[in-house]
Amino acid sequence: MSEQTILSVRDVRVHFNVKAKSKLPWAPSRTLKAVDGVSFDLKAGETLGVVGESGCGKSTLSRAILNLIPATQGEIVWMGKDLSGATTKEWHSVRADIQMIFQDPLASLDPRMTVGQIIAEPLREHRPGMSKDEMNQRVRAMMAKVGLREQMINRYAHEFSGGQCQRIGIARALIVEPKLIVCDEPVSALDVSIQAQIVNLLKSLQQEMKLALIFIAHDLAVVKHISDRVMVMYLGHVMELADKRSLYARPRHPYTRALLSAVPVPNPAIERTKVVQILSSDIPSPINPPTGCVFHTRCPIAEARCSVEVPPLRTLEQGVAAACLLA
Repeated sequence: MSEQTILSVRDVRVHFNVKAKSKLPWAPSRTLKAVDGVSFDLKAGETLGVVGESGCGKSTLSRAILNLIPATQGEIVWMGKDLSGATTKEWHSVRADIQMIFQDPLASLDPRMTVGQIIAEPLREHRPGMSKDEMNQRVRAMMAKVGLREQMINRYAHEFSGGQCQRIGIARALIVEPKLIVCDEPVSALDVSIQAQIVNLLKSLQQEMKLALIFIAHDLAVVKHISDRVMVMYLGHVMELADKRSLYARPRHPYTRALLSAVPVPNPAIERTKVVQILSSDIPSPINPPTGCVFHTRCPIAEARCSVEVPPLRTLEQGVAAACLLA
């Protein structure tokens, strides 16, 4: 893995104005803070796993990084260039380097296009000078690389299984040889055995093509298998950011400990005796988040000051940071 930082995200916030449920036209709108001050760096060839419950802001963050959703505030620096105020033309030149794999493999593929046309689409957009023959050769080579037979090139997306559709999505993302792939829960809609195949495929392609990955998932076991570092999010905030070994061996934030306690252990004796930390109450609304530490309403070790003081994401030791006053 290279030491070069290719992506820097600085205090990124994504807020939405939500219309109040009222028949009165002058009723004020409220602010939904989907992402609220997230910062991290990503090195070339590194995999950053992003985990958290549904609604924590993982997918919104990934879309803000690619400018699919405009960030309300903050900086997104790609290869030393700040893209915060970039024009559509400037973003277009960057998109060949940053590609995305979506959660629902079938919904992300155009049903009117053949597999060959789907995979070739980024080439037509970003490599307009490429000849048809060269494009066709590149598509066939990429299909072989992701485990799709050449005879499938003229078939349509609905003729494939979920795992095969995700391979098509991976091929489409990789065809322009990007430096970063943002994977937005790419295996959550797949069977467990197919999940393993897709994760192993991404790992092998990453090593072969020197890719950096942002891998978003709910399953901490999957994230452990593929990630170098892990970022834990809750209500739009980063709760913990640490290298994989430190986070899984000694989680510092109580939210991280609760998530890890729910991960199944493939040992019946340990699984029967382990203690699962069940969080009290439901996750609060991002429209009306708690004061102080956003996690304090569900935290098993919260103190009075946790409801008042906002904990910064502070470094506890080399490669380990947590946003907890008691960490």
